[in-house]
Amino acid sequence: MKKTMIAISAGLFAVVGLAGAAQAEWPERAVTIVVPWSAGGGTDATARTLAQQLEARFGQPFNVVNRTGGGGLVGHITIANAPADGYTLGVITIETTMYKAQGIPGAEPENYTLIGRFNADPIGINVRADAPYESVEDLVAEVKANPGAIKASGANRGGLSHLAWVGMLKELGVDTEASPWVASAGSAPAMQQLAAGAIDVVSTSPAEARALVEAGEAKTLAVISGERTEVFPDLPTTDEIFGIKWSPLPFRGLAGPADLPEEVTATLSDALAEITADPEFKEFMASRGFSVAYQDAATFTDTVMTSRTGLVEAMKAVGLAVEEK
Repeated sequence: MKKTMIAISAGLFAVVGLAGAAQAEWPERAVTIVVPWSAGGGTDATARTLAQQLEARFGQPFNVVNRTGGGGLVGHITIANAPADGYTLGVITIETTMYKAQGIPGAEPENYTLIGRFNADPIGINVRADAPYESVEDLVAEVKANPGAIKASGANRGGLSHLAWVGMLKELGVDTEASPWVASAGSAPAMQQLAAGAIDVVSTSPAEARALVEAGEAKTLAVISGERTEVFPDLPTTDEIFGIKWSPLPFRGLAGPADLPEEVTATLSDALAEITADPEFKEFMASRGFSVAYQDAATFTDTVMTSRTGLVEAMKAVGLAVEEK
């Protein structure tokens, strides 16, 4: 009997030891990072360099997979519905604060474990380099003078790019339908449409417009914000130009499905803090025109909830929110 009890005890210690080792060894295999936006855009670019940094730290592949469609909804739902085991993560954006207000449940902040924010940049107003507008005032004057003539894009209808643009028009007393919105899969295809002359304005971050701006095919007139960005300090803000207060600030953050194991969340949160302080990561972000704006899980959660409150009110004001019954 004594030998049997010793054997059982040894077995139990072995099982406990294996379980502890399994937790400590996360990740034991490849991790998928879902990006809800198209390849080539800002979210995709920052996600890929983040994945490289995570690979270097954990010694496992962190594979970026683009799941586009529905104005980011497909990818965001994919992240929310993934097994909560730490092997499917994602980069979430501010659109998660707006889906429910549009009558689309399942991708609101409560559906995620928010690990941390690594980037936040204002929306810019971009036009073709040969456009006759020397300032955002000229552009708005054209929208007023010729309703329907200035077509805009940046992502889906009802997404942040759209909301930033029409919200600004509303603040200026301009009919929000005076500039028709052309839906696109993200900033990269929208900028290509701009270069091709298919649309007239793209509202997206200056970083995402930077390649075409530097190629001499586009120009950024201003940022839709209350504060100038440190990355592009020479760009004026719409608040200072027009004397309004409208500053929807996009974010990019690392997240997993709800109920991610605490040890995984803590491990990733620590890693994200290290990555955003890493000179190589900062150099990459600066080279692409992206800010590094780290927030830990708790602060990021507060930011997300505050953003949701403001944007939902703005959506209601411009008729983009579904009334709750």
